Amino acid sequence: MSRANSFRQLSAWTLPAIIVFSALSGCGESEPERTVIRPVRVAKVGDVGGLQRRAFPGRAQATQTVDLAFRVNGPLITFPVNVGDEVTEGDVVARIDPRDFEVNLRNVRSQLAESKARLDRAEKSLRRQLNILEQDPGATSDAAVDRAREQRDRAVANVDSLTASVRSAKDQLDDTNLGAPFDGVVVATFVENFENVRAMQPIVRILDSSHIEMVVNVAESHINLVPLVQSVTIQFDAFPGREFEGRVKEIGTEASQTTRTFPVTLIMEQPEDALVLPGMAGGARVNKMDESEQQLRKGIGVPVGAVFTPDAETRSHIWVVKPTEGDLGVLERRPVMTGDLTRLGVLITEGLSAGELVVTAGVHSVQEGQTVRILKENGG
Repeated sequence: MSRANSFRQLSAWTLPAIIVFSALSGCGESEPERTVIRPVRVAKVGDVGGLQRRAFPGRAQATQTVDLAFRVNGPLITFPVNVGDEVTEGDVVARIDPRDFEVNLRNVRSQLAESKARLDRAEKSLRRQLNILEQDPGATSDAAVDRAREQRDRAVANVDSLTASVRSAKDQLDDTNLGAPFDGVVVATFVENFENVRAMQPIVRILDSSHIEMVVNVAESHINLVPLVQSVTIQFDAFPGREFEGRVKEIGTEASQTTRTFPVTLIMEQPEDALVLPGMAGGARVNKMDESEQQLRKGIGVPVGAVFTPDAETRSHIWVVKPTEGDLGVLERRPVMTGDLTRLGVLITEGLSAGELVVTAGVHSVQEGQTVRILKENGG
């Protein structure tokens, strides 16, 4: 056997042996496990001060905006408004030539009058036939009475139909006047005077200028406190240094999937000495909250997703995060007593204090004593 062949055979036996020996040697050594710190989303419950310290950016919008249109066709003969004009409820902002509708109304009223006269004659004829049948049965017949009743019924139906036609014709005549449905400001016009317009074609846009709304976004950690807000201070970039008082009008019940914030609509009266227009940017701060004992006794609100019932348990629990250093904290599983389920969360009546951090999502994928990273909340 040649030296080369002997070397190849030795290599064929030696290499697997080295691999096996290396694998066996490695079994006796283990790499240190890396601790994975899980990020969790939390809410700081009952933090009234936290809500009051925040500024919430927003943008002004009108409480009501409407595009007015006629319900009939015709040529415009009156269009007295321009963009920027203030109008009062009931003011005529446009008018269609009413002559054709006036003629139509006169015609159907005349037809109705004739139909009522025929009905009167038909009723008299029926009464006459009934009287004859009662006093002298041989002088008439049941068939004659039935014919008289049928004529009366047709006359009644004709009167009802023409009465509806008169009402419709009157409505069409009234519809030649386009009136403002509320006090407001004209912000757009879509036609010119003397133009032929179609039914439902937009003519003018009016917005309610008596009140202004602003929509702000509130984080889920504070949304349960919003019902306690009694007043807010609103500012607009267009009026630096000015503050306007407002209140909460509506609280959204569905959070944004990306920011986890809830829309809250604020409303304020239009100032007498400044015209706030839709689209103006600004912001709001909480001015006054109801922190009475009666309100606080109701409980501390937490998001629904924060409450869970562990296996083999009957009592509700929450995860409370105890901050340690930086953005880290340790989890504590705590039993709580729940109260009412509101549209903004669950009220905790026992087991939780204002200002504590509560895990709001993924409550079934964490464990007691686990170190977690506290995620910074999005939004205000």
